[in-house]
Amino acid sequence: MEERIVKTEYSETMQRSFIDYAMSVIIARALPDVRDGLKPVQRRTLYDMHELGIRYDRPYRKSARIVGDTMGKYHPHGDSSIYDALVVLTQDFKKGIPLIDGHGNFGNIEGDGAAAMRYTEARLQKISQEAILADLDKDVVDFVPNFDETEKEPSVLPCRFPNLLVNGSEGIAVGMVTSIPPHNLGEVIDATKAYMMNEDISTRELMKYIKGPDFPTGGIVCNKDELLSIYETGTGKIKLRGKVEVEKTKGGKLNLVITEIPYTMIGANIGKFLQDVAFLYEQKKAPEIVDISNQSSKEGIRIVIELKKDTDVDNFKNLLYKKTRLEDTFGVNMIAIADGRPETLGLKGIIARNVAFQYEIATRKYTTLLNKELEKREIQEGLIRACNIIDLIIEILRGSKDRNMVKNCLTTGNTDGIKFRSKESAIMAQQLNFTERQANAILDMRLYKLIGLEIEALMKENKETNANIYKYEDILDRRDSMAQVIIQELDALKKEYAAKRKTRIENAEEAVYEEKKPEEMEVMFLMDRFGYCKTIDMAAYERNKETAHAEFKYVVKCRNTGRICIFTNTGQLHTIKVTDIPFGKFRDKGLPIDNISNYTSGTEEIINIASQSELNLYRLLFVTRQGMCKIVSGGEFDVSKRTVASTKLGEGDELVDIEVVTKHQHIILQSKDGYFLRFDADEISELKKTAIGVRGMKLGNNDYIENVYYCQPGEDGSIPYKDKNIPLNKLKLNKRDAKGTKIRV
Repeated sequence: MEERIVKTEYSETMQRSFIDYAMSVIIARALPDVRDGLKPVQRRTLYDMHELGIRYDRPYRKSARIVGDTMGKYHPHGDSSIYDALVVLTQDFKKGIPLIDGHGNFGNIEGDGAAAMRYTEARLQKISQEAILADLDKDVVDFVPNFDETEKEPSVLPCRFPNLLVNGSEGIAVGMVTSIPPHNLGEVIDATKAYMMNEDISTRELMKYIKGPDFPTGGIVCNKDELLSIYETGTGKIKLRGKVEVEKTKGGKLNLVITEIPYTMIGANIGKFLQDVAFLYEQKKAPEIVDISNQSSKEGIRIVIELKKDTDVDNFKNLLYKKTRLEDTFGVNMIAIADGRPETLGLKGIIARNVAFQYEIATRKYTTLLNKELEKREIQEGLIRACNIIDLIIEILRGSKDRNMVKNCLTTGNTDGIKFRSKESAIMAQQLNFTERQANAILDMRLYKLIGLEIEALMKENKETNANIYKYEDILDRRDSMAQVIIQELDALKKEYAAKRKTRIENAEEAVYEEKKPEEMEVMFLMDRFGYCKTIDMAAYERNKETAHAEFKYVVKCRNTGRICIFTNTGQLHTIKVTDIPFGKFRDKGLPIDNISNYTSGTEEIINIASQSELNLYRLLFVTRQGMCKIVSGGEFDVSKRTVASTKLGEGDELVDIEVVTKHQHIILQSKDGYFLRFDADEISELKKTAIGVRGMKLGNNDYIENVYYCQPGEDGSIPYKDKNIPLNKLKLNKRDAKGTKIRV
């Protein structure tokens, strides 16, 4: 085959390819369909289980079998994505109504993962079989080819209730995210019925039925007044709180018991909550705590915080709401696939599209049933008529040579080649006009059907068939009749599957925590070379002074009401409240400084650490890798922001040293190539922190400042260089911006 080169604009090709990829992720993977509330992987898993016959009233089957069959037939992606979807559909703490019945370890609310698919088993829940997968044999939805066109799969499942609202959905697509909270089934069904009775109903009126989200973990929605706006626009933030109860113990102590948690806390965030509470105690912000324990079990959540006597419980609860995830927000973004494209939908929009889908399902279902009943009636009427002239039909059978001759006579009255006993019989046979379906039924009829009771049963069955035809035609012809059928189905679902609401909806007051001001005192900040920091009282420092300076990289005196300043090589200044640093004993490990500040150890390096209050008394010398120097007043760094720029750097430059300097102090700059320059600090201008500074030393190509040393005029001493000590009196006192003296070793 001859090679063809297609010339095209690269940017256009990339744009087209990315759009195709994005739409594939949006439509075929990440977002649910508004009609059945399912993503493709969920829909395919449920349909595959239906096809395998893994019903709610049959034995469980291995999850690995389900995953493998789904992947081989319908979902050409990794097995982990299919199994993860299956697991979520079994978890009653994530879904309002689980659609799959899991047997084995399918994870728990505390974040433990499910066992491997080879160990777990599953089957469909009853509601999935009866309300999501029913009537697939009645042509209620379109079937499309699978990925390799060897199978057919439904484009959507005939879900009989707004599953998108009941079970919610979360997904990340390309350029968009969907986050729909779960709701109460009974309330959703009531709202759906209300919409069917009045399609002009407003969102506010619908909210008389749907009070708000109903999370499987319970909890409290505490911004009730904002829900109307969220349901009208499809976006917003729901504020959640856990349910907290107070128990009194025999000793007079109080137990704060958390029995329901915010939906956003499920998984690893329960452990994070326990860590946050323990951290509050370590920080001395919650000295009321005696102990904390997680006593949760299969029966439900129970996190117990033991408190001291006479604790202000309300103030302590507000502390938990402010400082932990016991109060959290659930971001609502109700995006779903509607009419083949992603759309942000409000509450009414979701219900309206689901109702339209219910009418479509009912129309297709009863059209199929009507056609079957019409076919049945045609056959029944033919058999009844045949029974009345059975002697003539037997005469035709005996006088014919083959089946085709009989069939031709029954349908068209053609008697050519058929022997009759009398001319009257031939004349009667010529008047026959059965349909082809009736003729086949007559030819297939067994003789026992001629028994009187069988004929009576046939007449009765025909009467029932006519009644069904009348019923189905009425449903199809009158929208009110169809609506009544849909409402009856919804009522049956509500009666069998609806449960009481778990989440309370209210307008809660903003949590106000009155933090007790600590007694002001001097403390010592300690940080080791691994970045673990803490503060200790001055008495503990005095007892361990030598050890402290030997074992810790930074030892800084500060006040417990002040801030610590961290200067980094990238020119950033990170500040930390001393109260955020763990206060403890000298041998306590402390916390990584990354955890309590914006400093990131992987991307920047600490140059110096100082007390913010002490800086006000001094001037700081900044020296960069490219030899730029400046002196800045310490008062410039009296800031309250957690992170600000401490200096301005040139392109590709970084800080090498920051140190307190005094007047007439000498500065020694040492470059990588072994040049030393000693000059008076007074030659460096005092500038603002936003300035780059002045050049301190002329550097050769590829040379840079490696170290900075300080000394007083006339001071005898030495500085280290390549395992040797260089006497200071050998270094010539020079002017700033000189090249310096080359030291050869």
